[in-house]
Amino acid sequence: MKVTEHINQADKTLFSFEILPPKKGQKIDGVFETVEALLPYRPAFIDVTSHATDVIYKEAGEGLLKRVPVRKRPGTISVCAAVKFKYQIDTVPHLICSGFSKEETEDGLLDLSFLGIENVMALRGDPSHGDRRFVPQPDGNRTSLELVEQVMGLNQGRFLHSEELDPNPTDFCIGVAGYPEKHMDAPNEKADLSWLKRKIDAGAEFIVTQMFFNNQAFFRFVDRCREEGIKVPIIPGLKPVTTLKQLSILPNTFRIDLPDALVEAIQTAGSSEAVKRVGIEWTIEQSRELMAKGVPVLHYYTMSKSSGIRQIAEAIFGSR
Repeated sequence: MKVTEHINQADKTLFSFEILPPKKGQKIDGVFETVEALLPYRPAFIDVTSHATDVIYKEAGEGLLKRVPVRKRPGTISVCAAVKFKYQIDTVPHLICSGFSKEETEDGLLDLSFLGIENVMALRGDPSHGDRRFVPQPDGNRTSLELVEQVMGLNQGRFLHSEELDPNPTDFCIGVAGYPEKHMDAPNEKADLSWLKRKIDAGAEFIVTQMFFNNQAFFRFVDRCREEGIKVPIIPGLKPVTTLKQLSILPNTFRIDLPDALVEAIQTAGSSEAVKRVGIEWTIEQSRELMAKGVPVLHYYTMSKSSGIRQIAEAIFGSR
């Protein structure tokens, strides 16, 4: 079922979460453990991330080095398929520009279509490890907008290197990312929203936001989107702060602000367990306020660790 169909058929806020594929060489058992810990809260769908390539340098002889791309977490499509068929839950694979040619993207989309996976998240992706800025593949999509356009092309039967429309097009529901506190590469909020509007106009049907810790930022973002003419469902993405180090890691990595009250509470919490409790309680209160405002879905970033999200889900969805 498509994400938009889940939302349209629901009479209350839905629960969803994101997981990471296992690192290369690891088994899928950890993924299953995370999913099974959160099954009691009836997730409507589960996102599976895709990761930019890292770069390593190998000797190429004669004193030269060869730049070799390495993907540390492959398996997005296979994890989506395994979870979908093992638990009968819709999965949403992340598509990224980084490290993929347009041909590889098309092949992946066709594999997803064969598997009956109906949703994708179209994302530019992060810069490769060691690169300060995003560098597109020479033969790949340069932006998330181009990626949306490629998926929509397949939905219309326009396949690469084919002059005629295919009579068996794909039928993907496309999600894109939104940034309540502005994407780090956008010059300002107006430009960021204009770019988001272009992706919606190109065919994207829902938005999942970057994590945020101040609900007012989300509410302002939704209002600005509606003023811009963006009418699709906007799903808030949430993550609890679980360690003291994340006070610096999260703002630096995601270019987000942490509220003064949250920072002070974590800094004075004392033990690591107390810090985790503060972060979980903050996210629970965020979730309650967002649910009261009627958001369609509460989406949680697990980082493939279920314990904190399980406590939040129990508080928010456990009695339903």
